[in-house]
Amino acid sequence: MVRLLLVAVVLVLVVASAARMDYALSDKFIQMLQSEQSTWKAGRNFNENLSMRYIGGLMGVHPDSKKHLPEPLVRTVNPNSLPREFDSRAAWPHCPTIGEIRDQGSCGSCWAFGAVEVMSDRVCIHSNAFQNFHFSSENLLSCCHICGFGCNGGFPGSAFKYWVTSGLVSGGAYNSSQGCQPYEIAPCEHHVKGSRPKCSEGGRTPKCLKKCEDSYTVSYESDLHHGAKAYSIPKDQTQIMQEIMSNGPVEGAFTVYVDFLHYKSGVYQHRHGLPLGGHAIRILGWGEENGTPYWLCANSWNTDWGDNGLFKILRGSDHCGIESEITTGIPA
Repeated sequence: MVRLLLVAVVLVLVVASAARMDYALSDKFIQMLQSEQSTWKAGRNFNENLSMRYIGGLMGVHPDSKKHLPEPLVRTVNPNSLPREFDSRAAWPHCPTIGEIRDQGSCGSCWAFGAVEVMSDRVCIHSNAFQNFHFSSENLLSCCHICGFGCNGGFPGSAFKYWVTSGLVSGGAYNSSQGCQPYEIAPCEHHVKGSRPKCSEGGRTPKCLKKCEDSYTVSYESDLHHGAKAYSIPKDQTQIMQEIMSNGPVEGAFTVYVDFLHYKSGVYQHRHGLPLGGHAIRILGWGEENGTPYWLCANSWNTDWGDNGLFKILRGSDHCGIESEITTGIPA
């Protein structure tokens, strides 16, 4: 009898949990967000028939990632020397990768995407736009075994350490034939109806190959580019701002809650819903909107999510942990 009662309780909890998750993508939940006074606007980004397990799988920052941060670079910053607004796209207009929005597909590879995006931006910035090297997310995702678990989550900090010790080759988006190793995982239609194929759960980590595509004329070994130094930035908004302004975008990580899925514009502040996991993004700059300070960030869920693939999130109070795991590096 006791056993039957326990089974019944478990079933009730499972059903209740599933109902909450179904509600998370419903029109009703979005309408509730839209009806409230807030610093941000909500709307539909994801197809309501998508599995929440699939969406949770996009959050690829492993819970232990903070244990793998490189040594912090601590500097003294005069807050009065920092501008009220800063956007890396405007500061370095001749660096095309800064304005790029990538698509991680059905894989928890955000940790790798944020890292290679920052590396690509910084190679251009530090060479005064003389070099434009598009680092391969495929190469990092599949070959960095100290970085975690591939499509099942990784450590952003270890990605930058690997860049320094082992180097990474070039590679563009899926089906682009750009660089040594383009991304193997296809973009899928995790948003509203469109032309891309349907998303499936549990994207498999590609196999590590130490060779370039046949069409690429440079050898794998010759294409490897290294970082000179990997480091983290302390949980201090002025130090993070100074780092971005001096050296370019950084990789950040934060906890995604259900309401973030529906972000469209404004400065995001968590209001409703359960946590889905840790997610890595690229921080491009900062500013204020109607008196609310924000970080300007680039996501890796394609341009039909959010504000053309971008979002703003509350700055200065470590909202959702956005300031507590900043990693980056300097190219060799």
